Amino acid sequence: MNILYKPTFVRQYKKLPKALQQEVKEKIELFKGETSHSFLKTHKLKGPLKNCYAFSVNYEYRIIFEYETKTTAVLLTVGDHAVYK
Repeated sequence: MNILYKPTFVRQYKKLPKALQQEVKEKIELFKGETSHSFLKTHKLKGPLKNCYAFSVNYEYRIIFEYETKTTAVLLTVGDHAVYK
């Protein structure tokens, strides 16, 4: 899976604590290898984000993304459950 990053994602990522940044990197690497890995809990979103998907970084943090093509995902945001709003 090819990964692209929106500027919003990059800004939010840089504000995260270093330990959490490392965890985000690990989950992105896992996502690149297998988008539906059970550790990620990848799921389709509903409502205003109905064209997007999300996967878990940890119990609190999520990454929202959308597929640009079958082999390319664009990471939109990273954060706690407030990213859904």
